[in-house]
Amino acid sequence: MKPRSSARGGGGGETRRLGNVAFLALMLCSVVALSLIRARFSPIATAGGEALELKAEESKLVVTTAKPAVVSTDSGDGADEAADERKEEAPAMAGGNKPVCYETSRRSDTCEAAGDVRVVGSSQSIYVDGLEREWKTKPYCRKHDAFALSHVKEWTLKPLPSGAADEGDGGGAVAPQCTTNSSATAFVLSTGGFTGNPFHDYTDVLIPAFITAHRFAGEVQFLVSSYKSWWMNKYIQIFQQMSRYDVVDIDADDEVRCYRSAVVGPTFHKELGVDPSKTASGDSVLDFRKLLRGAFGLDRATATPSGDRWDIRRRPRLLIISRRPSRGRAFMNERAMADMASSLGFDVRVGEPDATTDTSKFARLVNSCDVMVGVHGAGLTNMVFLPAGAVLVQVVPYGRLEWLARNTFAEPSGAMELHYLEYAVQLDETTLSEQYPADHQVLRDPMAIHKQGWEALKTTYLDKQNVRPHLGRLKNTFLKALKLLPHRQDTMN
Repeated sequence: MKPRSSARGGGGGETRRLGNVAFLALMLCSVVALSLIRARFSPIATAGGEALELKAEESKLVVTTAKPAVVSTDSGDGADEAADERKEEAPAMAGGNKPVCYETSRRSDTCEAAGDVRVVGSSQSIYVDGLEREWKTKPYCRKHDAFALSHVKEWTLKPLPSGAADEGDGGGAVAPQCTTNSSATAFVLSTGGFTGNPFHDYTDVLIPAFITAHRFAGEVQFLVSSYKSWWMNKYIQIFQQMSRYDVVDIDADDEVRCYRSAVVGPTFHKELGVDPSKTASGDSVLDFRKLLRGAFGLDRATATPSGDRWDIRRRPRLLIISRRPSRGRAFMNERAMADMASSLGFDVRVGEPDATTDTSKFARLVNSCDVMVGVHGAGLTNMVFLPAGAVLVQVVPYGRLEWLARNTFAEPSGAMELHYLEYAVQLDETTLSEQYPADHQVLRDPMAIHKQGWEALKTTYLDKQNVRPHLGRLKNTFLKALKLLPHRQDTMN
C-alpha cells in the first residue's frame, strides 16, 4: 500500500476542522432552539412549589403532574397527605395568557373557561372560543391515584373552530351547533373513582362539589360523568341544595349544551373538610353541614335538649355503628355494650348503614343522637349529620393505627364543632390474638406490617380484625362523653 502524501493529509485535516466547526455551530443552534422552546412551554409553577408539566403527546399538549403517585385507600382510611396550606390562585379564563387548567391542591386540578362554551358530553369534549390549545383533565379529586383515575373518564377542552357563529373554518373543522342554551355555569365532575364508599363520597366528591359550586348561589348545573343512578339517588337532595338546575348524566347526553362559563373538576381542600381561607366568601364545613340539614330535613343544629321536662330528649341518645363480622372491624360484644350504655342513662340505638340504606332516614337517626360510637371505618362518616356539641367516639383497631384515625375523623370532627373521644383497642381486645400466635409479627411488631405497604396493613388490621372492647374501659369513655354533653344529670334516668 502506498503511503499517503503529506499534501493529501493536510487537506484531510482542514476538512476535519471545518467539520468540527460546523458540528459546534449546529450544537449551538440546537441549544438556542431548546432554550426558546423551554421558555414557551416551561412548567407552570404553583404557590406550593410544585409544577404542572406540559408534555407533547401526539402533537397535543396534555396537562400532567410531575409528582409521584400516593398510596390509595378504599374504605375511608385517608392515607393521603393533607392539602397544602396555601391560597388558591384565581385562574385566567380562556383567551388569556395564563393556563385554563390549574392545580387547586395536591389532590385536584380544575379547569375554568368563560365566553362561548359548548359541551359535547358524548365525546367528553368542551369547545371554548378563544382557547389557544387543548387541555385534558380527569374531574375527580385523587389526581395521583392511578387506580381511582382508571375509573374516571378524561375530558378535553378544545379550541372552538374559527368563525365561532356555528360555521366551519374553511378547513373542514366545524363548530358544534348549540341545541340547548343556559345562563348557568356548567360544572363537570365525575362519580367514578371510589364512590360508593361513604368516606370517599364526601371527601372526594360531595364536599369538593360544595367548595366549587357554592359561590354560584345555585346558578350552576352539574354535568356528571361516569354517572351512577343508584349513587345519585342517594345524594340527589344535596345536589338540589347546590343547584337550581337538573343534574345531567353527561356521558349519555346527545345535546350540545352551550353556556357562558364552565368549571371542569372540583376543588379539594382536606379530608372531610373545607378551608375557609381558600374560599371566596369564607365558607367552612359548618356551611356544608347547614346545607345537609336543609337537604335531609334535619331538625337539630345543636345537641342542646328541649326545656320540656317530659320531652323524650331528656335522655341523651347514643348510636352504635354496627358492622357485620365478615366485613371486619365489628363489635363482638355489641349487645353487652348497648346494655352498659343504657345503664348509664343513654337511650341506645344500633344502626348498620350500607349501600342499600336510605340516606335521608339514616341522616335523621344520626341527627337525633348525642353520641355516636363506631370502629374506624366509612360508617363514621355519618358524623356529618350529628348536631354541633355531640360526641364522636372512634374505636381504633389494634395495629398502631392512631395516625389513620387522626387524619380521617379526629381532625375533621373539630371543624364540625363535635367533641371527639378515642378508644384504642388493646391486644386482648382484638380477634387477631385468636388468629396468630403470641410471638407473631402481626401482634408484636405492627410497624413491620406497615412497612409492607397499604394493602398489607389494610388486609391485616382492617379487613381481618374484629374487636371486643372491655366494658369497664368503655364505660369510662362513655362517662366522659356524658360530661361533654349539655344534658343535666338530674334529668336522666
